[in-house]
Amino acid sequence: MDMPKNVGPTDKSIRMGAGAVLLLFGLFKGGWLFVLLGIVLLATGFLGTCPAYTLLGKSTNK
Repeated sequence: MDMPKNVGPTDKSIRMGAGAVLLLFGLFKGGWLFVLLGIVLLATGFLGTCPAYTLLGKSTNK
């Protein structure tokens, strides 16, 4: 299944930064929810596609 690229460059940078912060916070403070959210944000930023955006018909990619 080929997912459309719907995450733009600014959105991607924000996702990658926030994902890294949440992942590190979760790892050092022991919060598995923060680790999970960090991984999701990093994955959607890295892949350039967001399933939630697809369901909502939204795109930040020009």
